[in-house]
Amino acid sequence: MIRIYPKQLTAHLRQGLHPYYFLIGNEPLMLQESQDLIRQAAKKLQFHEFHRIHLNTHTDWEAIFRTCQTMSVFSNRKILLLILPENGQLAPIEDKLIKCFSLLHEDILLILRGVHLTKAQENSTWFTAFNHGVVCIICQALQKKQLPHWVSDRAKLMNLELDHAANNLLCYCYEGNLTALSQALERLSLLHPDGKLTLSRVKLAVHDASHFTLFNWIDAILAGNSERSYFILQQLQKEGIEPTFLLRTLQRELLLVLNLKRHMDSIPLCTILNQHNIWKDRRHLIIEAVQRLSISHLHQAVKQLVKMELGIKKEYDQYFWLSLTSLSILLCSKNLLCEFYIYDE
Repeated sequence: MIRIYPKQLTAHLRQGLHPYYFLIGNEPLMLQESQDLIRQAAKKLQFHEFHRIHLNTHTDWEAIFRTCQTMSVFSNRKILLLILPENGQLAPIEDKLIKCFSLLHEDILLILRGVHLTKAQENSTWFTAFNHGVVCIICQALQKKQLPHWVSDRAKLMNLELDHAANNLLCYCYEGNLTALSQALERLSLLHPDGKLTLSRVKLAVHDASHFTLFNWIDAILAGNSERSYFILQQLQKEGIEPTFLLRTLQRELLLVLNLKRHMDSIPLCTILNQHNIWKDRRHLIIEAVQRLSISHLHQAVKQLVKMELGIKKEYDQYFWLSLTSLSILLCSKNLLCEFYIYDE
């Protein structure tokens, strides 16, 4: 299996088209642009038919098998895009995937799309059958520190001169929303044909379209970044995210950290992380939290989360967000206070 990143795909396609591609990640813009590049390259080789299928419990597999077996109209070659279930549960369809792979031939280009690829999936029978000759394109959402470099590269591709301050403003306004960021750059290029994007020019043209998920908030807490966790939580509140979802997700992460702390003296931390299937790009965040938070602090925080959930089931009001904000800020501190502000009737 060949692993590359979206920015490497254009050069890779110049070397020739592979029979299988696997788009992995949760960044919509990267997934779509990578898919489009593959289709453009395939079209030059007469792959004109395109079939897009979401795999789920209602999938008509017989129709997929017929697509693989039936000759294309007017000798057009086919592109088959299979979008894997977001929950990653592939065991129920493993045999179907293997049969599908066995029917592929040189006139069919297969593209798989999925949110993530776990070690268990890599070792599964279906992936072993698919692995030979596949190009895996990693389309994971960018971390905050990676975003300025991405913006800079994007601007260069568009022949734009972007100063440092303007870059920072774009990152601030569009973090977590690469599609809107890309559109903002296109809009700026039209507004300023000379291609020079200064801070003053960017200020007049952009708006705050940053987008965060609860996992960005969790990561900020694990990293001990109180300012970022506060900002993201405010955004999530404005978007109307379900409070119980926030509480239970944070509780799950804290229980994981607690479990790691309990066993790290007897089992190597790397071994425990592997046992819990922690993604490599998140391990440094987990380790940071393990080192910062004590067992007693973790116990206390989990109890407060349970208390808050019971509170919102009785009567939801503004005190919930104040309590959760206080807790998230305190979890970022090395000296966690003994008292949390929790509203009680």
